Amino acid sequence: MGFIEELRWRGMIQDIMPGTEEQLNKEMTTGYIGFDPTARSLHIGNLATIMVLKQFQMAGHKPLALVGGATGMVGDPSGKSAERNFLSEETLLENQEGIKKQLEKFLDFNCGENSAEIVNNYDWFKDISFLQFLREAGKYLTVNYMSSKDSVKRRIETGISFTEFSYQLIQGYDYYHLYKTRGVKLQMGGSDQWGNITTGTELIRRKEGENADYSAYALTTPLLTKADGTKFGKSEGGNVWLDPELTSPYQFYQFWINQNDADLPRLMRVYCCFLSKEQIEAIEAEHAQAPHLRVAQKALAKEVTTMVHGADAYEKAVQASEVLFGKSTVEALKNLDEQTFKEVFEGVPQTKVQKSDLTNESNLLELISVLSNGEVYPSKTEARKALQANAVSVNKTKIQDDKLPVNDIELLHGKYILLGKGKKNHIIELV
Repeated sequence: MGFIEELRWRGMIQDIMPGTEEQLNKEMTTGYIGFDPTARSLHIGNLATIMVLKQFQMAGHKPLALVGGATGMVGDPSGKSAERNFLSEETLLENQEGIKKQLEKFLDFNCGENSAEIVNNYDWFKDISFLQFLREAGKYLTVNYMSSKDSVKRRIETGISFTEFSYQLIQGYDYYHLYKTRGVKLQMGGSDQWGNITTGTELIRRKEGENADYSAYALTTPLLTKADGTKFGKSEGGNVWLDPELTSPYQFYQFWINQNDADLPRLMRVYCCFLSKEQIEAIEAEHAQAPHLRVAQKALAKEVTTMVHGADAYEKAVQASEVLFGKSTVEALKNLDEQTFKEVFEGVPQTKVQKSDLTNESNLLELISVLSNGEVYPSKTEARKALQANAVSVNKTKIQDDKLPVNDIELLHGKYILLGKGKKNHIIELV
């Protein structure tokens, strides 16, 4: 299956310039996508775009990932209602390095002729003077042409600076530079980038001459939305990042496992680039037979979490989820690292008990009533009834002995006790 055919069945083509498919069917083509270093990590919105580059390489073409060290200093007005704040050069440099490391996880940089490469537009812009840029690029595109782009038109009424107005010209020059120096013939991106990308093809056309033998094409993917029309890619805490320090593997896994059935067909096609059409359709058919088993959610979460964080992180995320929903063993609970433990039980009631209040004679009954100031059980009587009814567990083990010494309880991470109250959890932290 060719690259364009692959994208079509996955629903990943929004706009495509005439002749693009013919060019890709004719020969191995070099194409690129740009990533602005506005944060130190890419997020799952960027991941959808990376999947396009991955599909491009898997189809036998050569992918370039452009990290916008220069354009990041300007700020893209596309989809923005107000001017962005400038980032310091130091911050931009840190962000660029973080993004490069992430891109290297998804693309193959050592596979022969179509090995991926990373380029930085600061490398060619740092030596271009303002006057030279005006002569090299500015004279070829009219203000009328640039103002007709949606990214500019939406901002004209509220105000747009010359800096952001010129962004599309800088991005257009990127395409021209890569066309001339690296033989790039295709630029891809999200649908909000169509205006910026076609500025590049127009600049190439005008600089090369209308009758010249040139090939410069454009392709964009649709904005990823949920079934209800809202933008996909955000959680309650904001962006879902690829950096495990910003979004932990457990949180990342939970994001995918909690997707609605209605959104699964689209998400499977966009993010599961290593699964074929037949494999995805088989998963969907199995899911349709028993939606309550969440077969598709589990397959999606496995594919994406493993791809981004690795098999070990995926397995740990699954174990942590089983701890949360009561299907795990005591050993699995003990194996959770402290950060994941706190994430798993985020929102669960927590009570702090002073270690100084404990004596060698302190027992479980006192701990869950008196020593916890009635926050776990309001009285010894209530606590005793729950214990006698076998409704209390300590660290996933049912306990009926109200005289169990607190000193005999194995603390999780040296300070936590996970108390089960029927179907609800309560955490006691010894401080």
